Amino acid sequence: MCRRTTMELFQYWNAVRGNRDLPRRDEIDPAHIRSLLPDLFILQRQASGDVRFRLAGTGVCALFGHELRDGQFCDLWLDSEADGIARVADDVMTQMTPMLLYARGSTEAGDELDVELLLAPLASPDGMNDRLLGALSALARPVWLHMTPLTHLVTTGLSLPDASPNLPLDRSYAPSAETNSRVARLVGGNNRNVSHLRILDGGKRG
Repeated sequence: MCRRTTMELFQYWNAVRGNRDLPRRDEIDPAHIRSLLPDLFILQRQASGDVRFRLAGTGVCALFGHELRDGQFCDLWLDSEADGIARVADDVMTQMTPMLLYARGSTEAGDELDVELLLAPLASPDGMNDRLLGALSALARPVWLHMTPLTHLVTTGLSLPDASPNLPLDRSYAPSAETNSRVARLVGGNNRNVSHLRILDGGKRG
């Protein structure tokens, strides 16, 4: 994890869930993560199978230049990646396993921006594991940020964060070979190279 927003949200999600696989949506208190809200979003799997935004913070919407609520999560990505991204989001919910995604966004003018996303499973109030609590953070602050919208994202890497309870905020994490294999299985691969993606060995605070 590179951004403090990602680490703080993951730590909060981990604390709320305790010894369970995931917390419920009604257990998430916005007052406890107030400073993170602009970069947060909630996704929900629809009866049709689509994964859509239930909520999206102002910072996330500003990156793409429009309101994201009710839009499909996969619409943020390059068309050739849409199916794979939808599968990753669905797997995070189904397997109840948080995932870190790293991506590169592009503007219409060709400017690029690296971003980090956390996808953490979340249950609806009735206990169904059909939602995601997420964070999307830019890894740089170019002068055009929030003035020129991103047109799409391309995934550059992924990893599984350490989901041990009470994870210290400043702890770095390097996943084992078993964890890397699990990441590959989640996205349909069978080794460290999943399509064009890199399975990353965690990260340290920036």
